[in-house]
Amino acid sequence: MTFSFSTLDFVKPELGAEFTGDGVHFAVFSAHAEQIDLCLFSPDGQEEIARMPLPHREGDIWSGYVPGLKPGQLYGYRVHGPYDPQNGHRFNPNKLLLDPYAKQIAGEVKWDNALYGYTIGDEAEDLSFDERDSAPFMVKGVVQDPAFDWDGDQAIRRPWNDTIIYEAHVRGMTMTHPHVPDELRGTFLGMCSDPIIEHLTKLGITAVEVLPVQYFVDDRYLIEKDLSNYWGYQSLGFFAPQPRFLSGNKITEFKTMVKRFHAAGIEVILDVVYNHTAEGSERGPTLSFRGLDNLSYYRLSPDDPRHAYDTTGTGNTLNVSNPFVLRMVLDSLRYWVGVMHVDGFRFDLASTLGRTRHIEFDRDGAFFDAIRQDPILAGVKLIAEPWDVGDGGYQVGGFPHPFREWNDKYRDDVRRYWKADGGLVPSLAERLTGSARQFNHSDRGASTSVNLLSAHDGFTLMDTVSFNDKHNDANGEENRDGHSDNHSDNMGAEGATEDAGINAARERRRRNMMATLLLSQGVPMILGGDELGNSQGGNNNAYCQDNEIGWTDWSGLGTPFYDFCCKMVEFRKAHEALRPVRFLNGDAQDGPVQIAWYREDGEAMGEAEWNDPERRSLMVYLARPADPALGEEGLLDQLLLVFNAGDQRDYALPQPNGVSAWRRVLDVGGDEPFEVADATGPIVVPGASVMAFVPAA
Repeated sequence: MTFSFSTLDFVKPELGAEFTGDGVHFAVFSAHAEQIDLCLFSPDGQEEIARMPLPHREGDIWSGYVPGLKPGQLYGYRVHGPYDPQNGHRFNPNKLLLDPYAKQIAGEVKWDNALYGYTIGDEAEDLSFDERDSAPFMVKGVVQDPAFDWDGDQAIRRPWNDTIIYEAHVRGMTMTHPHVPDELRGTFLGMCSDPIIEHLTKLGITAVEVLPVQYFVDDRYLIEKDLSNYWGYQSLGFFAPQPRFLSGNKITEFKTMVKRFHAAGIEVILDVVYNHTAEGSERGPTLSFRGLDNLSYYRLSPDDPRHAYDTTGTGNTLNVSNPFVLRMVLDSLRYWVGVMHVDGFRFDLASTLGRTRHIEFDRDGAFFDAIRQDPILAGVKLIAEPWDVGDGGYQVGGFPHPFREWNDKYRDDVRRYWKADGGLVPSLAERLTGSARQFNHSDRGASTSVNLLSAHDGFTLMDTVSFNDKHNDANGEENRDGHSDNHSDNMGAEGATEDAGINAARERRRRNMMATLLLSQGVPMILGGDELGNSQGGNNNAYCQDNEIGWTDWSGLGTPFYDFCCKMVEFRKAHEALRPVRFLNGDAQDGPVQIAWYREDGEAMGEAEWNDPERRSLMVYLARPADPALGEEGLLDQLLLVFNAGDQRDYALPQPNGVSAWRRVLDVGGDEPFEVADATGPIVVPGASVMAFVPAA
C-alpha cells in the first residue's frame, strides 16, 4: 500500500495525530528543524512501511494529512537539523522519535546504545554523532479514535473542605488484593474493580490520587539491576496512559476506571510530571523532545547550552517558559480533563513549573497565569508539590489560588509531636488549624494545606513507628538513597516484632496520628495502605520496587485499626468545625468565639505555656458559627479536642460560648474509642492520647 499526503478543506489546529473520519492529520512543533519525516510502521512495529517529509510548515508547526489512515496506525518522527550540541542543537534523523502528543504507545523501549544521539564510548562523548537506526528499539505512537460512551458521566466537583484524598498506585493497590481477579491485577480495570471501590467507599474516601499513569520509561540503570521504574516519575508521553496498566490494548480501560469511580462518588486526581522527562541529561537517550528541538523543549545552561540546566535532580528540566512547551502542558491537562474526565492534578516538583525564563520562581508566572485563566482547568482540583531541588525551590505557601499544596511541615511536626519531642505545641497548633502562617494570605482558604502523615516518598505510617533508620538495600544503592531524617521511632525494636507491648504502643501512636490528621483543618491525604498497617520493611524510597516491598499488603483488612480509621473519617464528615472554608477567627468581639486554646486547668493558654519546651499537651475549642447570609443561626458545630503526648493528666473542661457541660465522643485509648459518655468533673486523659468532646444537649 502506498501513502501520500493530501489537503484538508478545513483548518486542523490540533497538534498530534488526529483521526478525521477519512484519514489522519499529523502536526508537530519544532522551531529549529529543517525537515521532519513522518514514519509509518507495520502493526507489529517492526517494519517501517513509509517515510514521508511533512509537507507544510506554518510558523513552527509542521503538518500533513494522510487520507485513508485509520485508528491503530503506528507512527513516529525523524527530524533533520543541525547537530551542534555546543549551541543546544541535537537533531539526528537516525533516531525515531515519539510524538509528544501520542495518545497511545505501542511496544517497549528496548535499551540499546542506538537510542542515543551520540556514540557511547566515543572520546568526543556527547559531541559525537551516532548513525545507527533506533527504530527497532523504540516505542511507536498509535493513532486513536476518541469515541467512548460516557453514559452521562459528569464531574463531581466536590468542595475542597469536604475532600478526603487517598494516594495510591495502580499496581500496588491491586496486585495482592485477595478478591481482585488475577487477570485484572495491576491494571486500571483492577483499580476500579468492585473490591477496591468497596474498600474506598467504606473508608469514606472522596478522591483517589494515583501515582503517575502517563506513559513513562524504565530507566536503563534499573533494568540492568533487574528493577523497574515502579513509581513512574520518568514521563515520556504526556497524553498516553501507561501500557502496563492496560489489561488489553485499549485506552478506553482508563476511561472505564474514571467512569466507575465517578459512579461511586469518588474523584480521580492524577499525579503528573511536567517538570522533566525520561531523556535525562545531555548524556541521556534521544527518544522524543531532545531530537525534536532540544533548544526549545529543555532549559539549557545559560553559560554553556551543551549542558542541561537541572532543577529537578533528574538530569533535565522542561522549559515551560517556551510558549509551545507551555501549550503542550496545557493541552495535555485539557485532554485528561476533557477527554479522559479526570477531576484534578497533583504537580510533581511544581516549583519548576513556576520558574521564569530567568530561572527564578514566580507565583505570577506564565504557567500559573495560563492555568488560572483557562475555563477548563481553573475549575478542577490543582495540587502543588511546592518544591524542587534548585535554588529557591522550597515554596510551601508560595503558590497562588486555586492551587492547594502538599504540606511537609504538617507531616514532620505531627510525627515529632507524637514521639514527644519538646517544644512542638505551637507547631501542632498551627498544623491543626490549617497552617495559617503559610497559607492564610492572598485570600486563600482554610483548605489550602494538603495534610499528610506519609506519602509514597518516605516511610509508611507503620514504618514510621517501626523503624529508626531507613532500610533501602534492595534498591541497589548501598542504602544511600532516600531521606535519613524521617522523624520516626521504632518504640523499642527495629522492624516487625512479636513483643505485644511494643505492638500495642505502635498501634496507639498510629491511632493518635491518624486521629490528628482527621481532626485537622485543611485537606487530609491518607497514603494507600496506611489504614491497613502496610509496611515496606523500612524502605523509604521504594521507587523501583514493583514487588511485595512496594505493593499494598491487604492482611490488615478488618483489623481494629482499620475499623478505627473508617470511623475517624465518619467523625470528620460529621463535624463542620473541622472543615471550615475560611481560616477561623479567635477574636470574639465580632461574634462567638471560633477557636480558643486552653491549659489543663481550663484557663486560656498564655505566653508562658506556649513557650514552655516541656509542654506536651494541648486543648483546643473549635466552632462553626452560623452564616446569616445563608439564613443560619447560632453555632452549628462545636468541638473540644485534647492532644496529650505526655503523661496522664487531669483536665478541667472550659466553658467557651456558654457551654456548661460536655460529652466525650472520642477516646483514642479507650476499648471503645467512639463510645459516648458524659464528661463530668476533672477528666483523666491518659498519656499518648487524643480525646474529643461535644456540648451536652
